[in-house]
Amino acid sequence: MTTEATPTTTSLAPTGRQVWTRARGIALAVVLLLAAAVAMAAVRSTARHGELDPRSADPYGSRAVAHLLAERGVSTRVVTTLGAARAAAGPDTTLLVAVPDLLTRRQQTELHAATAPSGGRTVLVAAGSWSVERLAPGVTADPATSSADALAPQCALPEARRAGTADTGGIRYTTTHLDADSCYPSERLATLLRIPAASGGGDTVVLGAPDILYNDRLDEQGNASLALQLLGSRPHLVWYLPSLSDTAATETGERKDFLDLLPPGWLWATLQLFIAAALAAFWRARRFGPLVPERLPVAIRASETAEGRARLYRKANARDRAAAALRAATRARLAPLVGVPVSQAHSPEALLPALSAHLAGDGQTLHSLLFGPPPGDDAALIALTDQLDALEREVRRS
Repeated sequence: MTTEATPTTTSLAPTGRQVWTRARGIALAVVLLLAAAVAMAAVRSTARHGELDPRSADPYGSRAVAHLLAERGVSTRVVTTLGAARAAAGPDTTLLVAVPDLLTRRQQTELHAATAPSGGRTVLVAAGSWSVERLAPGVTADPATSSADALAPQCALPEARRAGTADTGGIRYTTTHLDADSCYPSERLATLLRIPAASGGGDTVVLGAPDILYNDRLDEQGNASLALQLLGSRPHLVWYLPSLSDTAATETGERKDFLDLLPPGWLWATLQLFIAAALAAFWRARRFGPLVPERLPVAIRASETAEGRARLYRKANARDRAAAALRAATRARLAPLVGVPVSQAHSPEALLPALSAHLAGDGQTLHSLLFGPPPGDDAALIALTDQLDALEREVRRS
């Protein structure tokens, strides 16, 4: 038996143009997502940049009130750690806690222990239920916030009466302290509380909203007057901006994790999205029954079908399946040529003796060619194809 190698001219590798055609949709989607992310980040970064920072001149910063306090002889110092805030507490100091809800339970307890007997003033800005009950015991934050911004004082606190209407609407509070000043009520609940200390002459001011401290709101209503009086009662103002990088927040003790910082609505929304995705997957994965053959609307050339199947085999590295398909097709065509029924074409005992007698060739070589193991690589698969073609041509010639 003789074999001939036939050079292959069909390339199965996709061209650069084909790769670009397939990937351009995904690339465009990725570019649009990145552009949207950058735009959203830019908008968000400019919206609240430097919020409640006395060094920031942005609309939501507090540089204006710090400047006005400096003109009245009140110094302002920014601290970002619990240790510095505790050390600064004293009778001649006002300690402003910008974002109390960022503090852990342990930080809140230690800060209250340092400020309560200090004789100074502690100002809590928009303290929620997470922090106010430990930083100002006896005070409770109402779940419903005020529906109005500008409110009238309606209390006997001198600072509030001199300031008049101010933008204090926000978190509303109730207290069990009988000597507390409850000011700027919204639906009978105060948005500003002043609680005198039990001893030492100090006090704690709980402010329901930070609006009176913002640069762009300071000149509205009586905001400037109220802010200057609340923060300027002592010669020194320590502005505490809690930081998540504070080592006191990561020491032994209970601390807030990432999920605690997310509002509850996001967790419910995520659960709903997960359920919706599961239902969509179940809907799209349902079975429609067995496949029904139908006539194609157009005629497809056999060469296109063979090439498409070859590409699928190559993509899956299925050389064993490709070799088995080639050998089975060759055996089915050779059997009638050597007088073997097609039903016995895949039986070595029936096909190989007839082929050997027809070609006077080596039966062992024919067995390896028609029933042998799958090729080990693509080159061996191509060589097998050439040998099968050569065998079929030789049988047809003889």
